[in-house]
Amino acid sequence: MRLIKNFANHKIAVVIVVVLLAVQAFCDLSLPNYTSDIVDVGIQQSGVEHASTDALTERTHDLVAIMESEQNESLFADSYSQRSDGTYELTDFGREHRADLDDAMSMPLVAVHYADQTGMDFDQLKAAYDAGMVQKPDVQTMLDEAKSQMGDMADSIVGQQAIAAAKAEYEQLGYDLNAMQMNYLLTTGGKMLGLAALGMVIAVIVGFIASRTAAKIGASLRSRLFERVLSFSDAEIQSFSAASLITRGTNDVQQVQMVSVMMLRMILYAPILAIGGIIMIARTNLSMGWIIVAAVLAIAVVMLFLMKVAMPKFKIMQKLIDRVNLVSREILTGIPVVRAFGREAHEEERFDEANLRLMKTQLFTNRVMTFMMPLMMLIMNLVSVAIIWFGGHAVDAGTLQTGDLIAFITYSMVIIMGFLMIGMLSIMLPRADVAAQRIDEVLKTESSIADPSTEVCRDDELAARTGGAEIAFNDVSFRYPGSQDCVLEHVDFTAKPGQTTAIIGSTGSGKSTVIKLVERFADVSEGSITIDGIDIRDLSLHALRGQLGYVPQKAFLFSGTVEENVDYAADELNAERVRAAAEIAQADFVDDMDEGFKTEISQGGTNVSGGQRQRLAIARALATDARAFLFDDSFSALDYKTDAALRHALAEQLGGKTQIIVAQRISTVLHANQIVVLDEGRVVGCGTHAELMDACEPYREIALSQLSEEELEGGDAQ
Repeated sequence: MRLIKNFANHKIAVVIVVVLLAVQAFCDLSLPNYTSDIVDVGIQQSGVEHASTDALTERTHDLVAIMESEQNESLFADSYSQRSDGTYELTDFGREHRADLDDAMSMPLVAVHYADQTGMDFDQLKAAYDAGMVQKPDVQTMLDEAKSQMGDMADSIVGQQAIAAAKAEYEQLGYDLNAMQMNYLLTTGGKMLGLAALGMVIAVIVGFIASRTAAKIGASLRSRLFERVLSFSDAEIQSFSAASLITRGTNDVQQVQMVSVMMLRMILYAPILAIGGIIMIARTNLSMGWIIVAAVLAIAVVMLFLMKVAMPKFKIMQKLIDRVNLVSREILTGIPVVRAFGREAHEEERFDEANLRLMKTQLFTNRVMTFMMPLMMLIMNLVSVAIIWFGGHAVDAGTLQTGDLIAFITYSMVIIMGFLMIGMLSIMLPRADVAAQRIDEVLKTESSIADPSTEVCRDDELAARTGGAEIAFNDVSFRYPGSQDCVLEHVDFTAKPGQTTAIIGSTGSGKSTVIKLVERFADVSEGSITIDGIDIRDLSLHALRGQLGYVPQKAFLFSGTVEENVDYAADELNAERVRAAAEIAQADFVDDMDEGFKTEISQGGTNVSGGQRQRLAIARALATDARAFLFDDSFSALDYKTDAALRHALAEQLGGKTQIIVAQRISTVLHANQIVVLDEGRVVGCGTHAELMDACEPYREIALSQLSEEELEGGDAQ
């Protein structure tokens, strides 16, 4: 089971919990036994627990000795020693063999103290025995005859009367029976309090260990999930969807963590308690065991029925939660668009639909589960009634004592509660197993973009290179997984160090895909991409991306300060590097903020404008030690003046570094050393602005659609 393997790294904690639960079960199962002793011994028997009394009068001792069988004669003789006043006291040997001594003394002690009922004259019997006129076999025959007169219940009657005879013996010796009774009640009650306190302490310790272990399991799963998702390419993230990955990392992990606590506290405890209860009932009275069997079968039938009805709904509930998260995320992310087109009512309907389906499923499962507790309580109450009914007859017949009946009821409830806990958890476990399965799906998914093996890895060669990086596309074709159509076909160009290579083309021509392939967010379908002559597939992702400064098409900022966002790639903040990068990126607006570079940026950079976000994203890339910089339509939100100033600063400050700029504006690429023109995924032109204006019609159309011929020729676009 998937849930169990989560405990593989917590074996010691599991062993400790099992040991502690066994001790707790011992404490819980001992309490009913002590309750029975308080009722039977403490109250009904005035604290007299054994037929073998702690002391005997001389007359009783001698008469019992006469009536002991030859097998028990030595046991009785060694169990008592005579005191100076003529009475006899129980020896240590007798205390060690008290159970055997009770059996040996019960009938003789009853015969002595109930001589009138047995019809025996013990004074004459003793005289005849001393004179040798009566032998032990003769005495045993008389005892057997007296016992046979008691009928089928002789053993039970003898046991009860032996306690009464022991009480009479204590009275003859002058013992205070009230004090004996109170002493027994206090002693037994003290033991019960001690066991209850020990059980409470153990329960607290088990709860602490279980919660701590489950929290570690949850933290480990979240960490592994996060690490795995970070390694995913766009293809894997899209196959799961961001909403589903969020649900798996939060709700599903929480389900597993919650059930892990229950597994340690209840699933392990319930069988121990149930098995212990069965053992204790077997020691108490097996005649009513059929009641327990019937109750357990009834619980099993109820649980199976509820699981059959509710389980299919539990399995689809997690997908419905995914759907609610997906719709919520789309609405919150796209709320400006929703408001702009007046689609609030439509989005409310979408959310209500997803929310209503989840609510109906949860209501169905909750309604089904509400039947569980009433049915279980009905079964438990019927069991109690049945035990009292049949047990009452047994008490009346003398085959069962009142205290044993109370203990039997308690043990029955313990067994039923044990199976009830198992049943309740058996309903929760499949849902948690579904959550664990969803988590496993993510953890077992290998990224399609992986580091090369150590045998072919060429990180060391790349690390030795300095200056700008030469990035070459060699007959590259690319198609997305599951698609037959190529996004890029036979793309061939080289971005040289110290030069700016611009990529331009109509919408959907594959410009951003080129940048993603360089960053290796996806692998080429055909051909190769090299950096300084090394195939990027022969480089680790860390080494490759360490050579590149990337500015995404959609500028994204993290929550934190401006300074932390700009110096995001570094382990330690460097104020000088941050300021230098911001200056090149034309992020002079930072100085006008109240706290400058210490100003807090909200998640996604929603508290700054689009142009400011782009400039901070550009500064973040420039603050790295990259050898090549990739700008994916990163100047689109900038005004022409800022755009020109930024390109001028890049040309001055980056020196021999390589620049690849994807742009829609002709003014942005006008002065690039090399312009690559894409049309429907193919390279239809490559050269300078002047060369392309003469030789590349698609480029000329784009240029003239944005600027006049005079502006293009005069350079006013700058």
